[in-house]
Amino acid sequence: MSQPDHAADATEFPRAIGRPAAGALLHAGVSTWAGLAAWKRADLAALHGVGPKALAVLDAGLAERGLAWSGA
Repeated sequence: MSQPDHAADATEFPRAIGRPAAGALLHAGVSTWAGLAAWKRADLAALHGVGPKALAVLDAGLAERGLAWSGA
C-alpha cells in the first residue's frame, strides 16, 4: 500500500491545514472531525506543527459541521 501524497489525505481534514499540522494530527491519532472535537483547542495548538493557519481552518471546519472544541 502506498503512502498518501499529503498527510491530510489520510484524514477528513482539508489539505489547507498544511503538511506539518496534518502529520501532527495523525501522530496524535486524530483523523476525523468528531475526534478533533474531543480535543481542547489549546492542547492541539501545543502540538509541534499546528499553527495559526491550521487552527483557523480547523475552527471553520468544526463550525461548518456543528461541532466545537472540547471545553469550548
